Amino acid sequence: MQNQLNKIENFKIGIIGLGHLGKMHLNNIRELAKERNDIKSIFVFDIDEKKYDLLDDNEFVVCHSLDELARNANAALVVTPTVTHYDIARVLITNGVNTFIEKPLCDNISKAYELSKLASKTGLVIQVGHIERFNPALLSVEPFLGTPMFIESHRLSMFNPRSIDVSVIEDLMIHDLDIILSLVKSKVKSIDANGVPIMTDKVDIANARIRFENGCVANITASRISQKKMRKMRIFQNNAYITVDFEKNTSEVYVLDKNDPTDAISSIFKNNTRMFVKHKKPDVPELNAMKFEQNKFLDSIVNNKPPIVSIDDGIRALEVAQMVLKQIDSLGTQ
Repeated sequence: MQNQLNKIENFKIGIIGLGHLGKMHLNNIRELAKERNDIKSIFVFDIDEKKYDLLDDNEFVVCHSLDELARNANAALVVTPTVTHYDIARVLITNGVNTFIEKPLCDNISKAYELSKLASKTGLVIQVGHIERFNPALLSVEPFLGTPMFIESHRLSMFNPRSIDVSVIEDLMIHDLDIILSLVKSKVKSIDANGVPIMTDKVDIANARIRFENGCVANITASRISQKKMRKMRIFQNNAYITVDFEKNTSEVYVLDKNDPTDAISSIFKNNTRMFVKHKKPDVPELNAMKFEQNKFLDSIVNNKPPIVSIDDGIRALEVAQMVLKQIDSLGTQ
């Protein structure tokens, strides 16, 4: 098994799954290979070998089994249906391969715990693909984030038959659950949730109201049967209101400043103190979120540091997602 104390100088990257999302990952890895000097080769594997016909054999090494890829790669991306994540990741980790697993981590929490236990014995870097953590609009408001007390998010999408192996909670809402858990940093106290299946046999539209032990409340709506896309989050904290549009890559911030009236758009009195209202539009960096998260995954391996989105983060998001599902299921049995 690979020893993380031995620094990787040349990456042999494997990509498992060449569906729609897998091809996106593959194209970004190809770009990274031109930008970094430590990507030596790219291995690919898919159970549907017809997908290899579209690949340039000079650019990729085609594998005909998962075991073959696991023997050759020292880092790999799992971009397959959620129900397969556990079995594939287990093979990779057992073979000493640093592993990136697309969200959600697993299709049930017990498998996620088993992966975590297995990975903890290896020293490998295991990153979960919660891509919105790398969204430039969210990155742009990091200097303004404090202690949120109310969060509202809407993640709406038009129906797409590609991701119906899981509910909308695990497919879409889990993005916002992960972000909110990373911002609030408090244990969940209670959850009220409702949702219904419309186009599939799983929940397609859902709303959850989550109360945290520190008093923060998050109201989260997710739908995969909407007429238009929306990916917005509003964050309310003491003396600040922050809005992030993940779809348009824009953000806005309203803050109260009691010291400096420069550029204030108005003023109010709060607790008998005059406060100046300032409207800011943070500079949003121009970056490809998927390529950025891949780059950070590789950097974590090179520097032997924990990834930005760890397996524990993936577990926490999955735990809360399954709490939401359990609450919805309980309403259906009443």
